[in-house]
Amino acid sequence: QVQLVESGGGLVQAGGSLRLSCAASGRTVSTYAMGWFRQAPGKEREFVSTISASGAITYYADSVKGRFTISRDNTKNTVYLQMNSLKPEDTAVYYCAADRSSVSGTTPRSYEYWGQGTQVTVSS
Repeated sequence: QVQLVESGGGLVQAGGSLRLSCAASGRTVSTYAMGWFRQAPGKEREFVSTISASGAITYYADSVKGRFTISRDNTKNTVYLQMNSLKPEDTAVYYCAADRSSVSGTTPRSYEYWGQGTQVTVSS
């Protein structure tokens, strides 16, 4: 069983930056693809980014491409999401997820493990 704990959320002004972390425990996730999703109030959970087990393959939603960067440190069993040039529309609860496959996609159903989420609020 894998437990995921997100951290790093908070309140930031538009144009600012935040770095989210997702720490995994229970077993190594070095062979798992990892992803970040977000959910704003009244909206469905949406894909943000994913990274392959090796870190060689990354993919982003169009809405965050060029502003967000996903990375991982398999020695620390941790995945990161660097968020720059934040906009009010980025406000949401951000979730980390793990897929037992080495490469994953944009569909939440592909991911077997989920964290509890961390709130990101961007003020205008």
